[in-house]
Amino acid sequence: MEARSIIVRTMRAGDAAAAMHLSAAEGWNQTVNDWNFLVECPGNTCIAAVCEQEIVATTTAINYSNNLAWIGMVLVKKTYRGRGISKLLLEHVFEKLECFPSVKLDATVQGQQVYKKFGFKDEYRIARMVNTAAKKTGIPGGNVLPEQIRVEHIPEIIALDEIVSGTNRTPLIEMLIKTYPHKAWVLLQNNKVTGFALGRDGSKYHHIGPLIAQTQSGADLLISHALNQLTGKPVVVDVLCNKEKLMYSLTAAGFSTQRYFTRMYKEKNPFPGISSKLYAICGPEFG
Repeated sequence: MEARSIIVRTMRAGDAAAAMHLSAAEGWNQTVNDWNFLVECPGNTCIAAVCEQEIVATTTAINYSNNLAWIGMVLVKKTYRGRGISKLLLEHVFEKLECFPSVKLDATVQGQQVYKKFGFKDEYRIARMVNTAAKKTGIPGGNVLPEQIRVEHIPEIIALDEIVSGTNRTPLIEMLIKTYPHKAWVLLQNNKVTGFALGRDGSKYHHIGPLIAQTQSGADLLISHALNQLTGKPVVVDVLCNKEKLMYSLTAAGFSTQRYFTRMYKEKNPFPGISSKLYAICGPEFG
């Protein structure tokens, strides 16, 4: 069966269950809620390759404020690989995203070489660190402890995230806080937001991220507090590789590096953000 026998269509509400079969088959951590956000959030571009009414491949692109398109969920069912389907979907998506000033993604080691052929360039590396049963950790010394995010904190959190990520990600931040309030922590100083850690449920692991902080000590406070709410549970954190102290602390707490991603941008990078304040990402599907 050649790629030309595949029908490419826009994903729609109700496709989440079929898409979950693809991500689950790869052992990925997405949930139906993740897929629903990707497919149903206005402005996103999500497409599927369909053969005989079965979804056999997907590619998604989140629209962050019409400035940045974030590519993710490039999946092909094993029995359909080697037929040019992923290339077909990527070409289709990139054509739809021509009006975006910036296109980014987090590539696996295998995908990195593929994306370079589409004009993507390396930005920095990310380590996926996992712990199948997180242990309680000692919170570093400090007079201020993280507290659960309240509604009045959200505008400041969105503003800080925009500075650090380089683009406004309001739908993502609001979805994480409102859907997973028990995983949403903020660090305040003089009643101003200086850092935050969000999280979400996963099909395999509880995910901590994004984690943004003005200082290393703030990042330490946030990650320790978030982990202490997940004692005994499987946890994943996607850490920037230049955050050696955080990686060391996680290793000491029983985490191990499962694999690496490379953050890449297509041709140009007009919205780099401030990566020095970014400690952990939301996940390769969200940025």
